[in-house]
Amino acid sequence: MKLGESISYTLFCLLTLLSITAFGQQSIVKGKIHLESGEPVSHVSVRLKGTNISSMSDKDGLYSLNNVPYGNHEIQVTSVEIQSKTVRLKVNNPAQDFSISVLATGDITLEGVEVERKTVKRDMETSGFAVAVIETKEASLRNLTTNELLDRAVGIRVRQNGGIGSQIEYNLNGISGSAVGIFLDGTPISTFGSSFNLNNIPPAMIERIEVYKGVLPSHLTGDYVGGAINVIMKKDASANNVTAAVSYGSFNTFQTDIGALYRDQKSGFTTRISGFYTYTDNSYEMWGKFAMITDAELKLKRYQRFKRFNNTYKSVGGRFEFGFTDVKWADQFFLGYNISDTYQDIPHGTTMAQPYVGRFNEYQAHVFSLNYNKANLFIEGLALNVNAVYSNRSTYLQDTARTMYNWDGQPASFVRNGVLTPWVKRPGQGQQGDAVITNIDRKIINARTNLSYTIAQGHRISLNHNLNSTRREDEDLLNPGAVLNSGNDRNTSTNIFGFNYEAQTLGNKLRTNLLAKYTINQNHYNNAGQVTTLTNSNPGYGITVSYNVIPKLFVIASNENSFISPRDEQIFGSPETNIVENLDLKPERNVNYNLGFRYTALEGKKNRLSLYASAFWRNGYDKIAVQAVDSVIAGRESDANIETSRYINLGRTQSRGFEAEAIYVYNNKLNVLVNLSRFNTLMKVEFDENGQPHRFYNRQLPNEPFFMLNASLQYRMDNLIQRKSTFNVFYNAGYVAPFQTVWIDSDKWFTTPTQFYHDLGGSYRTPNGRIVVSLDLKNITNAEVYDNFGVQKPGRGVYLKLNYMLSHFNK
Repeated sequence: MKLGESISYTLFCLLTLLSITAFGQQSIVKGKIHLESGEPVSHVSVRLKGTNISSMSDKDGLYSLNNVPYGNHEIQVTSVEIQSKTVRLKVNNPAQDFSISVLATGDITLEGVEVERKTVKRDMETSGFAVAVIETKEASLRNLTTNELLDRAVGIRVRQNGGIGSQIEYNLNGISGSAVGIFLDGTPISTFGSSFNLNNIPPAMIERIEVYKGVLPSHLTGDYVGGAINVIMKKDASANNVTAAVSYGSFNTFQTDIGALYRDQKSGFTTRISGFYTYTDNSYEMWGKFAMITDAELKLKRYQRFKRFNNTYKSVGGRFEFGFTDVKWADQFFLGYNISDTYQDIPHGTTMAQPYVGRFNEYQAHVFSLNYNKANLFIEGLALNVNAVYSNRSTYLQDTARTMYNWDGQPASFVRNGVLTPWVKRPGQGQQGDAVITNIDRKIINARTNLSYTIAQGHRISLNHNLNSTRREDEDLLNPGAVLNSGNDRNTSTNIFGFNYEAQTLGNKLRTNLLAKYTINQNHYNNAGQVTTLTNSNPGYGITVSYNVIPKLFVIASNENSFISPRDEQIFGSPETNIVENLDLKPERNVNYNLGFRYTALEGKKNRLSLYASAFWRNGYDKIAVQAVDSVIAGRESDANIETSRYINLGRTQSRGFEAEAIYVYNNKLNVLVNLSRFNTLMKVEFDENGQPHRFYNRQLPNEPFFMLNASLQYRMDNLIQRKSTFNVFYNAGYVAPFQTVWIDSDKWFTTPTQFYHDLGGSYRTPNGRIVVSLDLKNITNAEVYDNFGVQKPGRGVYLKLNYMLSHFNK
């Protein structure tokens, strides 16, 4: 038995043995925390006096205390918005309902609510999964995009090819691409199309972001192994509300969003509506060694300075949901419709070497959704969650302009027979190869079903099924009679069957989750009249464990061995993002191990310090990655200035590293955060196809940052200018170590330099809390910031934002 398999098997047996523990006479006590009017109260701490058994009421006021011994007990109920209360209860049944009526204390301060909510965050982060919870409340009031918020989290690098609207890929400690799942309320966000993604969904529409690294919980089981980012949209129906925001800033960037929620308290009928609009010229400056022009002798001249042009991005979208919440037959039932539309100029290819003028694409998506979930369905302990989406997406791409340009905005020219001649491509060509006008239609079905049952106190099983089907049709509008239009059916489908067993044992100190899944993937395509169907099926398993060593110290471990299938964009290409097809792409297998801890080192009335660290070891087989240039020969540096690339299987890779984070809070006014991630992702193929030593063996994979550090500071000042007003000051710094963009770069022309940038910001909240004004200064030192293949990102920028909130009306 191999070492990795031996470790997996031993860990599996040990944790299974620990999970099967006999119980004495214990009960589960649950109920609702409510006011005398019957209105539920959320974020209330419920604790069994004299024990460490506790719970937190959810948005519906519901709480649950597990493993309560039989006998007489006292339950303590506390929160900043209610009068503390202690009640007596005699426990003598396996399950007891016990609702508690409380009295409100009056208005709730924002600071108090934030303190209580961190308990929910902590509960998720000690659940056994390697998960971090990002709260968006403060970010929603500032000029931060969701991707900027993610980029500051530990172990996450948002790979963005330029400014707002550019191509994005998420890297979780060296794993990226299709290995990482991106979800919107548990539904893969790719279903909604490019015009409704994390690039343009404002934080104001988001409740929280869950970042999983490694094994995923049952409701997210899918074709992923590197982890997932699950964005939870706002759903709180405890109070009707309307929110709106508008901002304007550098590079002619305008953004606005609006959201409204209404619930009829008698019938439970609920409506959620939100929308956004974004426009930017993306006309920021570029400089440094990747900023270049082609001179009249067709040579590249580096270290130029110019503004980007032909880089417009505008997007508009709306989300409409109608249904019922908290009724007898459903906890939530919603029918939804999403519509979004985007226009985007394509300013260059994979690298910045050659600017484009006249190459652009348009996205449009119509998405219909059904969401249903119900706890205690038919019988106690049985829960059903169904999330189904049908999406009709279209992508239009046009590239017919023949005149080539330089980054100074002037037509490119070269010397011919001693005469300066404009560079105009031959008829039938465009900015990137052959002229194209294409339309790609995708019809996507994604259905996710999760059925769970609590078989005994602290033990739950769940069955999961996920269907993801994409039918793609590519149409050549420039050549209506082309073969592409007569034989272009390209379909991918994936069925995933999953089983989970969750256990809470040893007095709730040990939490385990065992996962088994089976994936069936099928790719069907018609290439020039030749029909090909490829089918592969692969098993997978995973396990997570969290052990509460001492009251404030949790040790967390996980192991996963699973396959992932390539996405349709990786197999069939994505012209709008400069990716060409690779029909020979194979599934990728990963074997991952994670071991870490969370420790609340200090928790007093004024001081709170929490520490987190995790080490990981990841082994990839047939890793799917964007193909990089092999090497650069002196005098031929232009060979690495590619305009298109494709996804390939690299073979075996290995990544080892660690991440760590420290958070300090003083008097609930000063917040300091520092995190870092360091790892090496190496090529582990020893011999090439000819049996010779592989020249890239044990080399760091190119085009991938491997050392990142973030630090942030926030300080709150009360009663500034106005009584009961709040003023917050923010500071953020980020560091990315140099990394190569090609496999071998002896002269360092294609090594991305050190990146060290700083942001400042401030927000002012009026006494009634309805209006918030914020100012953000991003990259104040105008540092060079890069990403994939040396593509530069925006420099210094100034942004002003106004938020308006109207809530608790018509209750």
